[in-house]
Amino acid sequence: MRFAIRALVAGLAVLAVQTQAQSLGETAFPACLADLRVAAVEAGVRPALVDEVVPALEFQARVIELDRAQPEFQQTFADYLGARVTTGRVELGRLLLQRHRGLLDRLTLEFGVPGQYLVALWGMESSFGRFTGTMPTLDSLATLACDPRRSDFFRTEFLTALRLAERESIEPADFRGSWAGAVGQTQFMPSAFEQHAVDGDGDGRIDLWGSSADALASGANHLRELGWRTGERWGREVRLPDGFDYTLSGAGQWRALSEWARLGIRRADGAPLPDVDMEAALLVPMGRHGPPFLVYRNFEVLLRWNRSHHFALTTGYLADRIAGGGALRASMSEAEGALPVEELAALQQALVRLGYDPGPIDGLLGPATRAALRRFQSDNDIIADGYPDAATRGRVAALAAELEQNS
Repeated sequence: MRFAIRALVAGLAVLAVQTQAQSLGETAFPACLADLRVAAVEAGVRPALVDEVVPALEFQARVIELDRAQPEFQQTFADYLGARVTTGRVELGRLLLQRHRGLLDRLTLEFGVPGQYLVALWGMESSFGRFTGTMPTLDSLATLACDPRRSDFFRTEFLTALRLAERESIEPADFRGSWAGAVGQTQFMPSAFEQHAVDGDGDGRIDLWGSSADALASGANHLRELGWRTGERWGREVRLPDGFDYTLSGAGQWRALSEWARLGIRRADGAPLPDVDMEAALLVPMGRHGPPFLVYRNFEVLLRWNRSHHFALTTGYLADRIAGGGALRASMSEAEGALPVEELAALQQALVRLGYDPGPIDGLLGPATRAALRRFQSDNDIIADGYPDAATRGRVAALAAELEQNS
């Protein structure tokens, strides 16, 4: 009961902070716009364009709500992947891979990125160009630039978007995309648009909204400049031996493939791992309840595109399926659903109480919280997979309650 009450209190605290941030952001928006106007002129944007755009910008409360509830944190990996790697998307991806074979082969030769990855990103970002977003980009970016959570980042993106509107002759009303300011068929943030977008169809302009050739070519150029390694894949599903030490899993724990093989890891179909000189890290996004993956350096490139492990794993898997690969072999049916934000916030608070640092008390299951869980599990003879299953949550709650009673 005590843990349930703390969970409710923690959840209400998280929601209160979010509501307060939204309220403060809206109240401060006019003054923030005045600052953005000065910054835009100083950044070299034509004053007439600044005077046309900035006074007409409106605070987007929905943007703040969505920023606090991103699916990468609010969905389990099974839910996230299941919603994005559907039979229809795989079949359409395979059709488009063949339909655009000439263009994709040319892009592979020029940029070193196989076509299935470009098509997979195209599918992930905009459902192959069908849904590029309807939110007013400049309003969204201004709203986020005036929100304290990541104001510096979005301030830069807002100023870049204004420069792009001028450079590419984009009418402000036509500058539309996702709630976070990503635009076009590849959902580029303005900085990526400015630095990496290219003319793929040779018409002398870059149209990420209307030209699939521009979008795919820009995606290929972006991946190359992010460090894509030609001739290497993103990773693969694997099979772990009984009794595997899950403390070896997690981002950043790189080992040679030969070392992973020595530890008993095999391909998902039971075949030996490739005998190649490559490093890999082991990720278990659902702990022991779901599929394990060995990821290679190109996985990190996908992470630089979108800083979400769910996104990068799902994109790599979708690319494999589009190229003709089969479904995942591991079952995810035993995994639990996503925890409500208030329960995760309470779990984070309990971990802090026990001496484990989960990062911010935000109710989100991010890398820091997973690492704290892994350390707690290891210290308490629980399989250290970093996953907050019922057994782990119960043990955390019991020890935190015991500590509270004795303090």
